[in-house]
Amino acid sequence: METRHIEIISKSFSLAPWQVENSLRLLQDGATIPFISRYRKEATGSLDETQVSDIRDQYVKLVEMDKRRGTILKTIEEQGKLTDELKQKIMEANSMTELEDLYLPYRPKKKTRASVACEKGLEPLAEILMKQKEMDIMARAGEFINDQVKSAEDALQGARDIIAEWVNENKKARDGVRNLFNSEAVICSRIIKGKEQEGIKYKDYFDFSEPLARCPSHRLLAVYRGEEEGFLKVTVEPDEEHAIEILDRLFVKGDLDVSRQVRTAVKDSYKRLLAPSIETEFRQLAKEKADEEAIRVFAGNLRQLLMAPPLGQKRVLAIDPGYRTGCKVVCIDEQGNLLHNETIYPHPPQNETGKSAKKVDTLVSQYKIEAIAIGNGTASRETEKFIKFLRFDRDLQVFIVNEAGASVYSASKVAREEFPQYDVTVRGAVSIGRRLMDPLAELVKIDPKSIGVGQYQHDVDQHKLKEGLDQVVESCVNAVGVEVNTASRHLLTYVSGLGPQLAQNIIDYRKENGPFSSREELKKVPRMGAKAFEQSAGFLRIRDGMNPLDNSAVHPESYYIVEKMAKNQNASVNDLLSREELRRGINIRQYVEGNIGIPTLQDIMEELAKPGRDPRSGIKVFEFAEDIHSIEDVRPGMVLPGIVTNITNFGAFVDIGVKQDGLVHISQLADRFVKNPLEVVKLHQHVKVKVLEVDTERRRIQLSMKGLQDKK
Repeated sequence: METRHIEIISKSFSLAPWQVENSLRLLQDGATIPFISRYRKEATGSLDETQVSDIRDQYVKLVEMDKRRGTILKTIEEQGKLTDELKQKIMEANSMTELEDLYLPYRPKKKTRASVACEKGLEPLAEILMKQKEMDIMARAGEFINDQVKSAEDALQGARDIIAEWVNENKKARDGVRNLFNSEAVICSRIIKGKEQEGIKYKDYFDFSEPLARCPSHRLLAVYRGEEEGFLKVTVEPDEEHAIEILDRLFVKGDLDVSRQVRTAVKDSYKRLLAPSIETEFRQLAKEKADEEAIRVFAGNLRQLLMAPPLGQKRVLAIDPGYRTGCKVVCIDEQGNLLHNETIYPHPPQNETGKSAKKVDTLVSQYKIEAIAIGNGTASRETEKFIKFLRFDRDLQVFIVNEAGASVYSASKVAREEFPQYDVTVRGAVSIGRRLMDPLAELVKIDPKSIGVGQYQHDVDQHKLKEGLDQVVESCVNAVGVEVNTASRHLLTYVSGLGPQLAQNIIDYRKENGPFSSREELKKVPRMGAKAFEQSAGFLRIRDGMNPLDNSAVHPESYYIVEKMAKNQNASVNDLLSREELRRGINIRQYVEGNIGIPTLQDIMEELAKPGRDPRSGIKVFEFAEDIHSIEDVRPGMVLPGIVTNITNFGAFVDIGVKQDGLVHISQLADRFVKNPLEVVKLHQHVKVKVLEVDTERRRIQLSMKGLQDKK
């Protein structure tokens, strides 16, 4: 790792060079981001996961740029054109754009109008024109007539083609036009003639224009999608006259005939070469920026979804509702194992309400059910009403569960492996029940893109999307911790330092040898080397194990510190965990040593106070308005309870129980200006909303939260 890279990164993120250097060294040694941010705070100065991730990403970009720099230097040197001055400029270039601009005149080209003109011997004439001193330009051009150049005008055309390429390759020219694009470029879209009906969903963009710098990511991605699908013609450009004025100031001197030749070449260069080149660059930059923003929104929503409150280990009756095909009912135990399944038909056309009620009542009693989960899809509200009408022999909480992605899971290879003897309806119902018990453990089995909390997720860079979402899943899994004796292979896969193979090896070992009794026993798992153990052990929990610290986030490497604390208090580790007065008597400063500093010691004390604590909040029951079941029941002015189901840059979508989420536009989220919807709302938040407008034909509901935030 180069000192230059460390300096660049530390300046970019306002960090001390030692923080950057230590983070990079840990990453290069195979440490994961969750491990570094949790267990190496002294080395990094307590950098969080986002900061360590930023350091890694910036370093990768710098290394890639250095590789490109090396290729460019080698290519120009092979041409015999690498001067000391040019080499210094290339070495000092601090962006890929600057590098490519310096390389442009030397880049091997296919045949161009300029290269053809050079082959005809017209480069000297182009140089004469550029000096703009020749008084009789036609006479001078006539001197270049030959077998390939038929007339003076042909000679001038060829010379102008060469000048146009020079202008295009001139760094000052490119920087000037680039600066203009940066400050004044406008993105415009027009409907392609004859596509008006077919492309009606892009009606808002049939005649659209907006400054590129102010175009939000969701609009830009929508416009690009319309172009990709063949409905819209899209341009990104500043005012053409302004651009040509900038170039004229650089290249045109005076108003002689020869200067007018140069002016013509400059205009041609801009329209034919420069503008398309810089437009492509800015379109790509805007797309990358929009992708980053869309991925950021998606990742933020996914984090909230994965960290949604769990019900915990309870016996659950889960229902995947339906009309004609009935409601699939499953009973699952505290570990999520399927105990029973069958189908009831309480709704039309069968209307077996009494029979269905008796069956549910029997199942609740027989399987000692503690909670009921109902999927929020078709017939959800009717099923909720049916269940709440029943009188059970115990108090039962009824939860509506967001089933987005459950159908994807039920048809997946993962589900087939878990339940080979059952069809997709049974698997889907089990997934709904498990999602209530532990959203994180169930959702890791589903491709995050299928969960339905994104914004144009199919339009963004798919590699970056997968990378970003996988990092969120890994972060959430490690933040919560994983019970090693009950976790699925999919959950274990995301634990720091494990991956698919080690996760499977843990499952196989568990099946063969029974539950793990200690973290130390993990070392017996095949391929669980010292590095993998170091990275994973602190995130794996063993409930009721031999060592009480095995069910905490205290890393095994720090057990000796806790044991020393206990000894100094004349107590056992169990005593420290159970007695607050003992913990209050500990002065952590006396345990500072080597790589163990105050940050780690503070984390240890927090864990001793609440070992194995779940950072997720407690779950709450939610109830929709009783008399609102379809969009036809909704009227402007109504104030209704709702659940936030998706958050985008332009607002939040809220489920009010009518099978069609309503939109609270960003301008309607609060009584103040809101820059980012996440300032006001969170996924699964219970909110009150006022209905502003209902469009039953287009299935759209406009909502507002203004003045309602404090109303329960």
